[in-house]
Amino acid sequence: MLAQLRALMQPPAGMAFDFSQPAGEPALAPAGGITWQVFANPVALFIGGVTAVLLELAEPSVRTGVWDHSSFRRDPALRLRRTGFAAMMTVYGPRSAAEQLIANVVRIHRHVQGATPAGVPYHANDPRLLDWVQATATFGFTEAYHRYARRLSALEKDAAFAEAQPAARLYGATGAPRSWSEWESTLASIAPGLEGSAILADFIRIMGEAPILPAPLRPLQRLLVRAAIEITPEPVRSLPQLRGHGLRLGEATLVRALARGAGLLPLGDTPPAQATRRLATARPHH
Repeated sequence: MLAQLRALMQPPAGMAFDFSQPAGEPALAPAGGITWQVFANPVALFIGGVTAVLLELAEPSVRTGVWDHSSFRRDPALRLRRTGFAAMMTVYGPRSAAEQLIANVVRIHRHVQGATPAGVPYHANDPRLLDWVQATATFGFTEAYHRYARRLSALEKDAAFAEAQPAARLYGATGAPRSWSEWESTLASIAPGLEGSAILADFIRIMGEAPILPAPLRPLQRLLVRAAIEITPEPVRSLPQLRGHGLRLGEATLVRALARGAGLLPLGDTPPAQATRRLATARPHH
């Protein structure tokens, strides 16, 4: 199962990329920093990604934009792989390639606009929405790692938000939280506008059924979705679509065993391993 989850870290078909080149070029996130540790754990990555999307889909403008303009409903597995690849590039990719990828996303987002069912206009490049998406992503991955892989100190949690800043600014999320306390303030300010919807229930169902892991592992896939619901903060955690869908008795122990096991596995030829090789060749030549 861990090997299958690790495969999600690899670029999807047609997007192959060698993270070991060019030699010595730094990434947007600092080598060996907390973000590098978090994103090397495929279990935390899967759980954190689901938590982030649950928070995003509770915001009406983000929800409408994601559901109406992405391929998620048609091909969730491919959409997840593409999103995972973008995350890998942002964290481990050479800075020049990461900047190019983000510029591409920003360009695509220029055309993503419309109105929510309530008639509120939205635009994907609205800084307020970009700030929320960046905030939820950093929170989701960091909290999943903290709860299931390894307890993080307050300083490490702050570092995760600080390390996300270079990428956030490139996306246009100029007000994304820079620390854990700023995340809590962001959540408090946006909380009154968060709401449940049929789309939220659809997302949970799709994530449990989509062919992300092989069919025999689908029960474990659903377990990881419950683990994501478990760590979703209030007020979203109490929405009718999430209530009662968190972890059952004893399941947290199993998820922790999976996440900690994933942290002990050799990385193989994944983006974090390739990026480590790329930066190891940065030593000066005499």
